[in-house]
Amino acid sequence: MALLPVDGAGVRGPSSAPAVSGLEKVLRGLSVFTMLMTVPQVLTVWIGRDAAGVSLVSWLSYLLAACLWFVYGVQKRDKTIYLACVGWVVLDAAIVVGVLVNG
Repeated sequence: MALLPVDGAGVRGPSSAPAVSGLEKVLRGLSVFTMLMTVPQVLTVWIGRDAAGVSLVSWLSYLLAACLWFVYGVQKRDKTIYLACVGWVVLDAAIVVGVLVNG
């Protein structure tokens, strides 16, 4: 009877997380940048109380997408995805609620 070689990963356990690539760093930065670019819309809807021209259907779609991406990120255990989605859910929900209140 021949013995098979031991699976090193199975014996040692999972290896440490891979290094963050340059693309991942850029994407993280862009995620923060685009969220910051959304803040003026939130301020206009809430502080300016002006929801004219703001599409409720669009922002509801963005909110739904952010929620689904959050679930996906949690399932994949990918912090890059699900942490960014927390910010998007908050921003999108703020605009949706602001349009409903001030629209």
